[in-house]
This record gives sequence, structure tokens and C-alpha cells, in this order.
Amino acid sequence: MAAHSERPEDVAQERRRTPAEVRASVVGVLAGLVRWVGLIFALVLVVHVVLTVGSANPDNSITVFFADAAEPLALAFRNLFTPENAELRVLVNYGLAALFWLIVSSVVSRLIRRLA
Repeated sequence: MAAHSERPEDVAQERRRTPAEVRASVVGVLAGLVRWVGLIFALVLVVHVVLTVGSANPDNSITVFFADAAEPLALAFRNLFTPENAELRVLVNYGLAALFWLIVSSVVSRLIRRLA
């Protein structure tokens, strides 16, 4: 029986990818990253809404962390609607901001894939 041996040049040749394959891989990673960032932003906003509507202790470090993190992510939605009830205000405005991030990250991810 002859042993099958590969030369290092053959192995290196097999592992080389075409520029199109590399580009497709980079585009896939970038599009995935955009989707994950949008999902994380939306998740932070939703946790803030849940903590607020659930009447979490406003002095608790977890509640403070999510409130501080959600503030810049809410963008112009922060004060879009101004109902009297503060919990309803957070639910509507920050909930819309979460939907915004999910939709925008999805659209941008698809655009990245199509343009590349």
C-alpha cells in the first residue's frame, strides 16, 4: 500500500480562496455584524421598557445601567409621544426606538449583501 502524502505546496494551493470568495465572506460577516448590533440595541431598549413598566427599583444598578444605555439609543423617539403616564411614555417611545433599530439593521444588512 502506498501512503498518500501531500506536499505543503498542494495543501497551500487547496486552501487559497478566490477574491470573490473572500469578498463574499467579508460581506457576510459585515452584514451579520450590522444585524447583531441592531438586535443588541433593540434588546437594551426592550429591557429598559420592561424594567420601567415593571416598576423596577430606579436606584438599582441594573436599572440605572439599562436606563443610561437606552437613553442615546432612543434617538428622537425619546420624546415623540408625551402621554401623562410616564410608564406608557417609555413603553411607546422606547418601544418604537427598538422597532426602528430592528428594521434599520435589517435593511442595512440586506443593502450590504446586495451592493456587494
